[in-house]
Amino acid sequence: MPTKKLILSQQEIARRVVELGHEISALYQDRPLVLVGVLNGAFIFMADLARSLTINVEIDFVRVASYGMSSTSSGSISLSKDVGLDLTDKDVLLVEDIVDTGRTLAWLKEFFHDKGATSVRLCTLINKKERRQAAVEPDFSGFDVDEGFLVGYGLDCAEQYRNLAAIYHLEKPLV
Repeated sequence: MPTKKLILSQQEIARRVVELGHEISALYQDRPLVLVGVLNGAFIFMADLARSLTINVEIDFVRVASYGMSSTSSGSISLSKDVGLDLTDKDVLLVEDIVDTGRTLAWLKEFFHDKGATSVRLCTLINKKERRQAAVEPDFSGFDVDEGFLVGYGLDCAEQYRNLAAIYHLEKPLV
């Protein structure tokens, strides 16, 4: 069993998610906003974030793949679930668990602009710049984490550990 080291506690995460909710609510106060969660990792963060908002929003999800069952990105991005909502003339806030290389979110930003979104901004729980390959900077970021393979609160290693309430550095990933 790999060793886990606590990086962010459940309480730290909860406090920051509420703060993000207030920041987002203030910016989009009088505008139609669509939250688009990136499955599978963002589902826990997005649920908590949505409950912390004080504005009405529409919610949808996309599923993209760049990691598969590996701990490193394959470099290839594929869309396996598109949004069902019409995004024309709406503001979109992409919600992601972690921005790592940035390639997937750069691709998604362009994809949603092409669908007619008025604006596309990014909200991530973890901004991890050490392996950034695309010029992507989140508009809303929970925490900057410098390094390590992170699991918990939606983050996984080969589809395991998503259910942990806190975020940990996995000392020896399974793959």
